[in-house]
Amino acid sequence: MTLRVAIQMDPLEHINIAGDSSFALMLSAQERGHEIWHYDVGSLAYEGDGTKHDKITAHAAPVTVRRIEGDHFSIGERRQLNLAHDIDVVLMRQDPPFHLGYISAAFLLDRLKGTTLVVNDPREVVNAPEKMFVLDYAQFMPPTLVARKLSDLRDFQKKHGSVVVKPLHGNGGKAIFRLAEDGTNLSALSEVFDKTWPEPHMVQPFLPEVSEGDKRIVLVDGEFAGAINRFPGEGEFRSNLAQGGHAEAATLTAREEEICAVMAPELKRRGLVFVGIDVIGGKWLTEINVTSPTGIVAIDKFNGTDTAGRIWDAIERRHANL
Repeated sequence: MTLRVAIQMDPLEHINIAGDSSFALMLSAQERGHEIWHYDVGSLAYEGDGTKHDKITAHAAPVTVRRIEGDHFSIGERRQLNLAHDIDVVLMRQDPPFHLGYISAAFLLDRLKGTTLVVNDPREVVNAPEKMFVLDYAQFMPPTLVARKLSDLRDFQKKHGSVVVKPLHGNGGKAIFRLAEDGTNLSALSEVFDKTWPEPHMVQPFLPEVSEGDKRIVLVDGEFAGAINRFPGEGEFRSNLAQGGHAEAATLTAREEEICAVMAPELKRRGLVFVGIDVIGGKWLTEINVTSPTGIVAIDKFNGTDTAGRIWDAIERRHANL
């Protein structure tokens, strides 16, 4: 079965083909004979005429990809596509942050339900922001505060000592701060966060177990597909690869297996096909990444697996059942 696939993502010329999960998905789709189109989220549009025949369109271009650094894609002429009629599958793969622009695009794509498969399910992406959805599994999380008022932040910090403060809708390990046990600079940091973000902030105790790794676990349609353990770079406490961390091959602890088993049915039910969860020290669940998860290239490199192929298997099954 040949699928017409439109990928909503950032400009192709800027991606790092050595580690980009979206690029790996494009290569895998191409190997299967699927037709690939690329479009920028800024070209997504809705048009209605007062009837039931509303249109969701995007200005997309056909793309061919190859694993050649500096010459990794060829692109054809852009044209307006009706995503309900000209496309079978849309991959929502533009980078966060998760903001009103991201949410608006998801709501538009949700209008394709029943005609075109969108992965991950856009309505459920809106319902499951990384640091909010994870609160449904608080039994696996470290103590957590989501708040904006300085007195609440101070009370939590006094209770737990050294804490980590991060934006509620941040990504890639950016703007994550560790405060010492004496809480110095908490008020100043709170002022900066309040001026930068309108939403509450997330605060958690600093977990020394981060030295044992911050594991990225990938689940495909609710099933475990692979994992890597990420370690902080020199002079850092953040383990994100984008922040200089390094990765090693990993298996699951018994607690991590339990976490995956508990959340698997809900991920599958919600249509969250490609999900990356983060677990510190083998036991502390910190995030459930559903917007544009990464990590499959490193996982496949260490484990000799084909996670992109596994994701396409799941997409093809879901498309067949539309």
